[in-house]
Amino acid sequence: MKILLAVDGSTYSKKMLAYLSTHEALLAPGHQYTVFNAQTPLPPRAKAALGKATVEAYHAEEANKVLSVAAKFLKRHGIDAAVSWKVGPAGSLIGKLADEGEFDLLVMGSHGHSALGNLVMGSVATQVLAHCKTPVLLVR
Repeated sequence: MKILLAVDGSTYSKKMLAYLSTHEALLAPGHQYTVFNAQTPLPPRAKAALGKATVEAYHAEEANKVLSVAAKFLKRHGIDAAVSWKVGPAGSLIGKLADEGEFDLLVMGSHGHSALGNLVMGSVATQVLAHCKTPVLLVR
């Protein structure tokens, strides 16, 4: 099975990884894993003031902070996962990657906001579900 793990460094991502560790069917060396992180773009003025190279270095550093934790966790369980990151809106990036990468399953943590909370604040999980045909496992 080809599994995409969307992580953001939050406690919800950590809960998702903990959930995987208790379910042998989901965390097994026979599967192929990709760990993905979406970086929020900096405002245009900040990008202009800092310069392209500085902004790219910033995003790479922030993504690697998040991805390294998940990769180390998987390594402890005997899994060598691919890692990837992009800059842009998380929901659409995750959904697009899940479909275009032909993943069998997308696993991610969710804050579990109410319907009103999603309406007011938005939800990456809601956006992923709107942009994705791949089956999604949300862990709260």
